[in-house]
Amino acid sequence: MKMIMAIFKPFKLDDVRDALTSLGIQGLTVSEVKGFGRQKGQTEIYRGAEYAVSFLPKVKIEVVIDDALVERAVETIRKAAGTGKIGDGKIFVTSIEQAIRIRTGESGTEAL
Repeated sequence: MKMIMAIFKPFKLDDVRDALTSLGIQGLTVSEVKGFGRQKGQTEIYRGAEYAVSFLPKVKIEVVIDDALVERAVETIRKAAGTGKIGDGKIFVTSIEQAIRIRTGESGTEAL
């Protein structure tokens, strides 16, 4: 099992969710986060005053899937979340040792 964590622009969330659902992925966790990368934030104007926004709003999704789906899921997220501009985000893939469904006690891929 692998966990895919992707951080991307908030307005792309529905596109990513729909694309992952079409792959047969049934559940994911979504968090609203803030951060910056190479773009180092941005400058905005509010009521005539210019100020720097150091941390930009992003969305982080986490999904645990079977090893067989990892490459397809990563490519699907990359295509759905991409805009071709700076600040599109990152995808991280990590190994998961064990998963247990609390309600039934199922473990491994059956718990997904």
